Amino acid sequence: MLLPTQYVLPAAPHRGVILNIASKRLFYFPEPAEGELQQVLTFPIGIGRVGWETPLGDTTVIAKAKDPSWWVPASVRKEHAELGDPLPSVVQPGPDNTLGPRVLKLDMPGYLIHGTNQPYGVGMRVSHGCVRLYPENIEYLYTLVDIGEVVTIMNEPYQMGSRDGQLYFEAHAPLEDDTVPAAERLQAVLNAQVDADGNALNDHLRSHVESLSAMPRGVPVNILQYDANEIMARARVVRNIVERDPNEPTLIEVREMMQEAEAELIEEAL
Repeated sequence: MLLPTQYVLPAAPHRGVILNIASKRLFYFPEPAEGELQQVLTFPIGIGRVGWETPLGDTTVIAKAKDPSWWVPASVRKEHAELGDPLPSVVQPGPDNTLGPRVLKLDMPGYLIHGTNQPYGVGMRVSHGCVRLYPENIEYLYTLVDIGEVVTIMNEPYQMGSRDGQLYFEAHAPLEDDTVPAAERLQAVLNAQVDADGNALNDHLRSHVESLSAMPRGVPVNILQYDANEIMARARVVRNIVERDPNEPTLIEVREMMQEAEAELIEEAL
């Protein structure tokens, strides 16, 4: 299992909150103190599903709330009613509240950055347009983000950046309802990129990046290595050993219990 821990930073001014819905990831750039280096925090997000897209553009945080009530929009109530799952006009704080423990309200009517009571949806297209974070992540971000913070929402499946003179390319699968063709987005990234000497990428490198875009792994690839598998060489190997709970049955014991239960059912049927 390969877990990404490196990311190409968004091609946007590194300030405030940046949401890249294509990579389903939030980047936060806290204002550095004088003499300190710029830092960045990043968290996975859930975004709007097809038909309920998360809007793009620049906005700001206009309000914050702990343990918020959810004033359910009429469109959402209508959808749930049609599915046989009616919702009240207001959902109080608690385990049934889809907003989770914290919420940041954006200057985009109806759109929020919030937690969730369904953490399995983070990293997926599951919401009605709002941006969802794991409860522990939104609680931490909430303490850092102030009212008035700038928020940039972008849709960039292809990102390029450099580190120590090396060029890296990160590709994500374009959203299925993206109105801009993937090839057009990729060419825009290639046209804007130059090598370490300030020269435009040559045809060979452009062709190589195009081939990498066909394998959207979601992790940075060193394009000068000419091999997408070079990411495995940079990966830090971690082995997690899980000790078995002595009170839990083994697989053999589970199989034996299932066989005994099956035999009892057959005997009752006879």
